[in-house]
Amino acid sequence: MAYQFTFEPIAANWPLLVQGAALTLALTAVSATVGLAVGILGAVSRQWRLPFLHPFFTAYVECVRNTPFIVQLYFIYFGLPALGVRLNGWEASVLAMVVNLGAYSTEIIRAGVAAVPKGLIEAADSLAMSRWQCLFHVILRPALKTVWPALCSQIVIVMLGSSVCSQIAAEELTFEANLIQSRTFRAFEVYLASTLMYLALAIAVRKSLHAFGKHCIRRGRA
Repeated sequence: MAYQFTFEPIAANWPLLVQGAALTLALTAVSATVGLAVGILGAVSRQWRLPFLHPFFTAYVECVRNTPFIVQLYFIYFGLPALGVRLNGWEASVLAMVVNLGAYSTEIIRAGVAAVPKGLIEAADSLAMSRWQCLFHVILRPALKTVWPALCSQIVIVMLGSSVCSQIAAEELTFEANLIQSRTFRAFEVYLASTLMYLALAIAVRKSLHAFGKHCIRRGRA
């Protein structure tokens, strides 16, 4: 082969890749926290058809789940300024990821809520538990325990999807990889390194989320 492999340019620019990976994790952490909160609210409102919220979340879920993530990102970053809402690359990326994860987690959590036996809810009523106690201890905790593996997978999917945020100059891992490639012209080495870093991030995030679910949800801790 005429191509000469060399990873020296990658080694010289490793701080940029680490910086990009750190921003990718930060985007994932913020979007997962807020997105799951949105998902819980959406699941409860859709399951019990709460006034005003149910129609909103129904339309929201259908719109997000039937459009590409990159189009949602472009709408937020390029479209909202026409309405006077201007966001930088980081803010637009976080908002797009929250909106995307919130819609998918709404349906995932709703499936878990629907699977909670009605007998548990009736038992909570017989024990004079308040509505919030019943919601948190009797409905949400078992529901989250049931669907936690699916939520973990969805969070990882959103993290990997954050790579398209490089298109709006969010300086995450793919952005830094593209920057290094444009400087060194070592496309194979750069994207091999970024691929391995995404693989490591995905495995680490999935294992961390499973450990969190095991210790904080399944064992009933706060």
